Amino acid sequence: MSLTPGADLMAGPPPTHLPVDPAAELLAAGEAPAAVVRRLPASPLAWATFAEQARDQGADDVTVYAYSRVGYHRSLDMLRRNGWKGNGPVPWEHEPNRGFLRSLALLALAARAIGETEEWERCSAFLRDSSPTAADVLL
Repeated sequence: MSLTPGADLMAGPPPTHLPVDPAAELLAAGEAPAAVVRRLPASPLAWATFAEQARDQGADDVTVYAYSRVGYHRSLDMLRRNGWKGNGPVPWEHEPNRGFLRSLALLALAARAIGETEEWERCSAFLRDSSPTAADVLL
């Protein structure tokens, strides 16, 4: 194993930067989140926005939990396709990462609301490990 001079052996994995989510343009243009989910069901941003809209419109916590869980799982798929190995930073500052981070935060909050304490703890810790900034903004 050769080492690059000056390499920080304790730095951990590099940050993951997801590609632009095509749902961003549709949502910014005012398309309804449910319509965007139907067009782009693999989009973490579409699911996060759909979950937020449901929450903001007074939907049952279980509905918000379900929508955010789909967004979370779609996010994991996208993260893995983009080199994420199960840990490491996913910075809030990189706009395309926000669909994942918002889905994870919504899942954590909805889990807490339905009394799923272990999942609240796991998801909120995962969010803080992924992006302390996102945890501060979203939780």
